Amino acid sequence: MPQEFLYQPLGGNDMPRFGGIATMMRLPNVESARELDACFVGVPFDLGTSNRTGARFGPRQIRSESVLLRPYNMATRAAPFDSLRVADIGDVATNPYNLADSIARIEAAFDDIIASGCRPISLGGDHTIALPILRAMHKRYGRVGVIHVDAHADVNDTMFGEKIAHGTPFRRAVEEGLIDGNRTVQIGLRGTGYTAEDFDWCRKQGFRVVQVEECWGKSLAPLMEEVKALIGDGPVYLSFDIDGIDPAYAPGTGTPEIAGLTVPQALEIIRGSWGLDIVGADLVEVAPPYDPLGTTALLAANLAFEMLCVLPGVVRRD
Repeated sequence: MPQEFLYQPLGGNDMPRFGGIATMMRLPNVESARELDACFVGVPFDLGTSNRTGARFGPRQIRSESVLLRPYNMATRAAPFDSLRVADIGDVATNPYNLADSIARIEAAFDDIIASGCRPISLGGDHTIALPILRAMHKRYGRVGVIHVDAHADVNDTMFGEKIAHGTPFRRAVEEGLIDGNRTVQIGLRGTGYTAEDFDWCRKQGFRVVQVEECWGKSLAPLMEEVKALIGDGPVYLSFDIDGIDPAYAPGTGTPEIAGLTVPQALEIIRGSWGLDIVGADLVEVAPPYDPLGTTALLAANLAFEMLCVLPGVVRRD
């Protein structure tokens, strides 16, 4: 795309980083994704949480912390704003009083976002939002592969009798034929459970399950080579729960679990996805009330930028 049509984040020499409107990376706020190659979109929703609420405030604080980000990735040499038209399209208007209506609203919003081929990076919000997003993705791309980073498998059949909650989206996605189990990888699963079935159900669907013990004390670059071979050339969705990372680094979340992934490992997972046909991504479960210093949201903002840097079409400078 010609340079004059590309948006650029507002620089720190044009406006102090503590000033201006806090859009994601201080990008322009536009109403529609129709003219965009990629977008950041907030999904302020936490009616599906089972423990500590507060993820509805995640998009706002992630944007606030993102003012520290600059447009060029010094490690990978990725320069997403050199080749993609990217903007912040604001938030989905969820219904704070009705979970089912919120799910329908999210699905409809993402139908519109991806209609023209825009690849959304969603700022959650709890992990329930993955289900309506995957429903929208399926309409355009068919069954997608999934790279799912999380402490939890999120494949419960029900939670307190409810079929839709933040612990059920990937079971519903399998049942509805939205994802390809043989092209799905879950990384970082851990913690206590009720039965072995909590993780074994995933394996029975063909998922590659990487419990966190496989990750301790090592680089995940070799794992990501395996993941890329498994995923192949088809469309893939990246879903990243911030609680996949150890709460020492990301305490601001609703269901923290000890002994999680490190921040460098999180970067290895995302950077290791370079070359895949990523059609969308989410960063969910940031709950600012439990980390008022903003460390968790700062991490989330950086991870969302790293997701942008591995989208198809992003150039890497020589």
